[in-house]
Amino acid sequence: MFESLSNRLEGIFKKLRGRGRLDEKNIKDAMREVRIALLEADVSFKVVKDFIERVKERAIGQEVMKSLTPGHQVIKIVKDELIAMMGPHSEILPSITPPTVIMMVGLHGSGKTTTTGKLANKFKKDGHRVMLVPADVYRPAAIEQLNVIGKEIGIEVFDGKGSNNPIKICDGAVKYAIENKYDLVILDTAGRLHIEQDLMDELRFIKEKITPQEILLIADAMTGQDAVKIAAAFNESIGINGIILTKMDGDARGGAALSIRAVTGKPIKFVGVGEKSNDLEPFYPDRMASRILGMGDMLSLVEKAENAFSEEEAKRLEDKIRKETFTLEDFRDQLQQVKKMGPLNQIIEMIPGFKGLKGMKNMEINEKAPLKIEAMINSMTSQERINYTIINGSRRRRIARGSGTTVQDVNRLLKQFIQMKKMMKKFSKGGDIYCPL
Repeated sequence: MFESLSNRLEGIFKKLRGRGRLDEKNIKDAMREVRIALLEADVSFKVVKDFIERVKERAIGQEVMKSLTPGHQVIKIVKDELIAMMGPHSEILPSITPPTVIMMVGLHGSGKTTTTGKLANKFKKDGHRVMLVPADVYRPAAIEQLNVIGKEIGIEVFDGKGSNNPIKICDGAVKYAIENKYDLVILDTAGRLHIEQDLMDELRFIKEKITPQEILLIADAMTGQDAVKIAAAFNESIGINGIILTKMDGDARGGAALSIRAVTGKPIKFVGVGEKSNDLEPFYPDRMASRILGMGDMLSLVEKAENAFSEEEAKRLEDKIRKETFTLEDFRDQLQQVKKMGPLNQIIEMIPGFKGLKGMKNMEINEKAPLKIEAMINSMTSQERINYTIINGSRRRRIARGSGTTVQDVNRLLKQFIQMKKMMKKFSKGGDIYCPL
């Protein structure tokens, strides 16, 4: 996510930080490079133009020219303006009289039905009683797809009893939700291959009949500025409250995320960052700006850790570290917990300064490495997992054969584990232990 843009900006700002003083020419040259970087990231031309003008106006002012650290001041201004361009953070507010009705709209291929399930799963975890409504009666297997998703995440899907009228299905679902005390209803409406009048008319009729609290557009981040145009068209035709950008974990250059609010005036509320039911994140402009500028995102990282690690597990791990009884079995359990936080490259992206470390900039993240480690530990006996010192040469060969790895891989694992235990011992003596990560 934003990797190319982030790398380009990092190089530009490194030059600025290296200068003791800045003059108007230095700033204009840097802004020219920033402009090119944003355009290459597929940000709207008008949005880039306005953004650069605002930054230049502030950067050439007194707050930078008289600063002791002018390079850092310029970076702060860029960050502030990025936040302004994408912000503010916007949440889905519950209805005063339940149920809260959310209407999901979008084109085919944007991931609308899958995202509907992810959103339902998120609200279920937050303690809501959620019901899904299959209102797409045109796409083959759309209703079946939503039923499968609902079953996987344990959420009821409304039975429209074979009706082919989306308006009647949605109206009946809301009445059913009121009678059965559901506090959240999510309507999965029909999509089309392109924006057309019939689609917009149907969505307007549903909106007038149901009056949903939120109308969310599902847009594919991979389509770049097309996603921005689609958002503008939906907003103009039916009025939307916000956008969910899908496929942000792919090769999206980020232009849609940076342009969409400036063009439509509507906020991005969530981003899809994977295929699993948990892979939907709230969109925080300030955190995203930090990630774009290579400053990491510790708040999101901590939230992911809190979701993956129970308080009881964290305390148990802390106790083991303090008593120096941490075993290979515990190490395997921790790897399994970390996997719940998401792909390693996304986690590393959130660690402030990590990519700036020597040798880390172009490092390839091997997502299969934890699986390899798990396989080796699973190939050990329970005694070997508890006491790694008994693992001699013949045992290492057996473990390698059983896990489909090499003796060198087993040696590397044991060496890393010993180093980790030394670090844990050091932390335990200092009394400051950060368990989950």
